[in-house]
Amino acid sequence: MSRMLAAAVVALFLVPAHSSAGDAEKKEWIPLFNGRDLGGWIPKIAGYEVGENFAETFRVEDGRLKVSYDRYEGEFGARFGHLFYKAPFSYYVIAVEYRFVGEQMKGGPGWALRNSGIMIHGQPPQTMKKDQDFPICIEAQLLGGNGTDERPTANLCTPGTNVVMGGRFVTDHCVSSSSKTFHGDQWVRVEVEVHGDGVIRHFVNGEEVLSYEMPQIGGGNVAGHDPAAKRDGELLSSGSISLQAESHPLEFRKVELLPLEGCTDPKAANYKTYYLKSDPAACVFP
Repeated sequence: MSRMLAAAVVALFLVPAHSSAGDAEKKEWIPLFNGRDLGGWIPKIAGYEVGENFAETFRVEDGRLKVSYDRYEGEFGARFGHLFYKAPFSYYVIAVEYRFVGEQMKGGPGWALRNSGIMIHGQPPQTMKKDQDFPICIEAQLLGGNGTDERPTANLCTPGTNVVMGGRFVTDHCVSSSSKTFHGDQWVRVEVEVHGDGVIRHFVNGEEVLSYEMPQIGGGNVAGHDPAAKRDGELLSSGSISLQAESHPLEFRKVELLPLEGCTDPKAANYKTYYLKSDPAACVFP
């Protein structure tokens, strides 16, 4: 028997008796939205201080996280908002189930019709200036159909960032995915798989629709920021996650995260086959 084969056989029998291959492969999603309140989330709306949830733009009703504008007076007024999760992440899959509802807020820009986003590898909300419009980040753009035109979802947008795609350095602000268009108020599931400063993949209802790599600070399309926060050329290996408010109401019924960093030792009770980055300190042994 070869050494390699022998090692594989030994490893097979070293799996703890209380653990099984099925346990190691079973994906353990962590809900970031608890369905009751905004616990664990921090709002930042342009023109307001971090933590100020102007007019309850972000709220929880009927078990859903909602982006609403019914308590605004006058027009939208470029009050672009983001709801940040409290902790940064590096290797993970972020998934949301969303739908657009109702009519766009008066005064919202035309491009923001049925438009939102999942912001990843972003700057901490505490580093954003009061009047800053968008965090420096990578955006998985969420779009809804307008009833007639093709409008794919899970596109890439880059406020203050650039990426590499197909070996080419991309400076375009937005790049369309290959997803189909979702007209009406139907629920859509979008997943973004993030490998630190490596590959990032977008999925729509389980189908891969876009892939790129080497996310990094650079380019334009972000205003009102602290110049010290925009270190062009710096690779982004981790950062904040936030959900966007751009003038069109929408709802999230699920926001969940699958860690891709953890214990990669098969002898540990919490070993997972799908972890991409090893964290030996996380291992729990029987």
